[in-house]
Amino acid sequence: MTERVLLPWKDIEVPDGQPARIYDGTGPLPVDVDQIEFYVLPYDRGPEPAKLLSRLPALKAVQTLSAGVEGLAPLVPEGVQLANGRGLHDLSVAEHAMALIHAAQRDLPRWFAQQATGSWVREHTRSLADSRVLLVGYGSIGQAIERQLLAAEAVVTRVARTARPSAGVHAVSELRDLLPAADIVVLILPGTAETQGLIGAAELRLLPDDALIVNVGRGTAIDTDALLAETSSGRLRAGLDVVDPEPLPSDHPLWTVSGVVITPHIAGGSASFYPRAKCLATEQVRRFFGGLPLLNLV
Repeated sequence: MTERVLLPWKDIEVPDGQPARIYDGTGPLPVDVDQIEFYVLPYDRGPEPAKLLSRLPALKAVQTLSAGVEGLAPLVPEGVQLANGRGLHDLSVAEHAMALIHAAQRDLPRWFAQQATGSWVREHTRSLADSRVLLVGYGSIGQAIERQLLAAEAVVTRVARTARPSAGVHAVSELRDLLPAADIVVLILPGTAETQGLIGAAELRLLPDDALIVNVGRGTAIDTDALLAETSSGRLRAGLDVVDPEPLPSDHPLWTVSGVVITPHIAGGSASFYPRAKCLATEQVRRFFGGLPLLNLV
């Protein structure tokens, strides 16, 4: 029987009688895919898997395991449903955001460097408790981060694209009024025209001295040159899982700025991702062949 579903892993369950084609995103693109109707894209495999979209004439639905779809959506043919991976990365990204915050607030790079030399020099550090945190991007990931911030007894102010006064959410248009009172700013934003350069030189100048910028959304939300200037001077600090450009060139000065912690866009890649992604893909395949509405439609 001709395969109608293209999956990234063999252990995703499909309804009886529906053979699946497997493509994990490595090696050459598969051929003989004219009958594929449902495509679950491999996760974190670069741009190659998305190139198949133009070669699937029978395609009816696409499932991405990423939360953001800004790069994928323009490639999806008209009339084809697109579902994202909303919820799969919430806890992974929240854990990583908190790790960046704790690393910066408790000065972990300093203690790691001392460990390497066997040095025992003590000093009190900053704290997350009682810090004023501006959470910019209040979707499911932002809410997961908030739960952990509140458990740490931080004071959280929520910001989203539009205000939701009943839920205590401010609009992005209020950002400049909110920045001067923030000890920590956490960005969880998609890469769109609206968010590009949202935090530029003017916004950074509004932050109080020693404030921390944490970015686990998209690197384009921050003007890198402006951030470099503020962190190089020692006035601001940063914890970055995403940067612009990405990957950050090995000779970029941001790598060596004291007070800046950088990780290579790995916030969503924890052990909790795979079982959650497998469950979502299995459910979506079941829904597709059962004639039911897909979850997480974009």
